[in-house]
Amino acid sequence: MKLIARSASLLLICCLMGWAVPVSAYKEVTVSNGGSIEGKVVYNGRVPKRTIIPTKDKSVCGGMRKEPKILVGPNKGVQEGIVYLKKVKKGKPWSKQEADPVLDQKGCRFIPSVQIIRKGKFAIVNSDPVLHNTHGYLCKKLGKQCKRTAFNVALPNQGQRIEKNLKRAGTVKVDCDAHGWMLGWMQVVDNPYYAITGEDGTFSITEVPPGKYTLVAFQGYTGGIEIPLTVKANERVNVEAQLKK
Repeated sequence: MKLIARSASLLLICCLMGWAVPVSAYKEVTVSNGGSIEGKVVYNGRVPKRTIIPTKDKSVCGGMRKEPKILVGPNKGVQEGIVYLKKVKKGKPWSKQEADPVLDQKGCRFIPSVQIIRKGKFAIVNSDPVLHNTHGYLCKKLGKQCKRTAFNVALPNQGQRIEKNLKRAGTVKVDCDAHGWMLGWMQVVDNPYYAITGEDGTFSITEVPPGKYTLVAFQGYTGGIEIPLTVKANERVNVEAQLKK
């Protein structure tokens, strides 16, 4: 009875945190009749800018500047948007590129500033000759209520590398306690059906087993949306995901 009660408590905590409850591991299989999801993430609203005023390490971090909170192309396409399928139990194999994800810091910027990683180990690197304190926060919702610490790592030395482990799928907001303007986003996934949008906002997800899915489109400024869809054998599904603030 105590074991059942403890399991129920852990399940409740996971749900309240907005993080995926651990399920059976994703199973790699041959997908011979898979379909594809082709689409575009768009944003029609105003594009605000944030003012960055470095107060220290200016020789490395640069001077005052303004940067858009969302990258939008001439046809309203959202660049560096995160797109993925939720709760896929089995499908195509993971690619080799997903084996060694790295979050680097160069010129007081996160490189890449947006990335999708497979749950598990990844490396945090400091390529700058100044101290960075890399701090990741778990988000209860897509880019919202990001308060609980996922990792908090001090890297005082240039070239320093520290490995961390993210065991659950979910969204992580990243900043630097030493340089408060630094901002990055990590989406931790438990299946290989995901994409980051290109400069025109387009994306492609291939080898999707036939079935019903939920597609998530997310960007740090706007938050995210969920789109239910059905993929049929050897067919293409076209999707437009419109983000709103």
